[in-house]
Amino acid sequence: MRVGIVSPVVTLMPGTHAEWERSAGIEDLGRIARVADGLGFDHLTCSEHVAVPSEVAEVRGGTYWDPLATFGYLAACTGRIRLATHVLVLGYHHPLEIAKRYGTLDRICGGRLVLGLGVGTLHEEFALLGAEFEGRGRRADDALAALRASLSRREPEHHGEFYEFSGMIVEPHAVQPRVPLWIGGRTPRSLRRAVRFGDGWVPFGLSSDELTGMLAAVGLPEGFEVVLTAEGMLDPIGSPRVIEQKLHSLRAAGATVVDVRISAESPAHYCEQLEALHALVQEIEGIEGNASHD
Repeated sequence: MRVGIVSPVVTLMPGTHAEWERSAGIEDLGRIARVADGLGFDHLTCSEHVAVPSEVAEVRGGTYWDPLATFGYLAACTGRIRLATHVLVLGYHHPLEIAKRYGTLDRICGGRLVLGLGVGTLHEEFALLGAEFEGRGRRADDALAALRASLSRREPEHHGEFYEFSGMIVEPHAVQPRVPLWIGGRTPRSLRRAVRFGDGWVPFGLSSDELTGMLAAVGLPEGFEVVLTAEGMLDPIGSPRVIEQKLHSLRAAGATVVDVRISAESPAHYCEQLEALHALVQEIEGIEGNASHD
């Protein structure tokens, strides 16, 4: 089970960030990214919202750094850690726009892109961007098929219900032969969509029993990722055993990758927390490795 970092600073949802993040800059995030990269964490995240209504921001937050610009900077700060959009809303973009912009990012970062993608739920944002809200699930399915046909190809071709293209050149494009697609959602349909088109599923707001039941009802392909988020802000220095219990519970629920949010009082403290978390994960893996050989 690998551990990814829900990036601080770039997304400020109520109750899930520290006060220092409000005034932090890209240099602070770059410092944290370099430490996470050196310690061997799996990925960093960045989400997407163009504009959030004021009343919605009270629940979802209003700060969302643009993933492409953010990851362009972090790509230059790091050399191994993956960069995961978490998530892009499919209905806001033409598939070839994603293929070109994020294919370029994949080249810049040396093949470390993970595209987290979702159908989207914020009606006001769809309306603002002139995107169709009704029927967005069907449109998303076609967009995913179009992305599969285009992400790593110079001359992509797709003929679908909503998107059709051929005879076009997309250069640069992704350097990975198959860019990992992680599909967000919390419904059986989102899981089926992920199995059909993607390489992983990123559910939210589901209990362990719900997750276990949904995963048991679907045959998962080999190598398919189930990306679960640990609840709350984690304190590796102050409460390591709490984190250990959470990681074990998430693994039991089916997680192959766990996303974590770190509690910290400053960028320097955040880096110390990352080091403590890395040591804890290594300890857990060592104990489990020894147990498997007994």
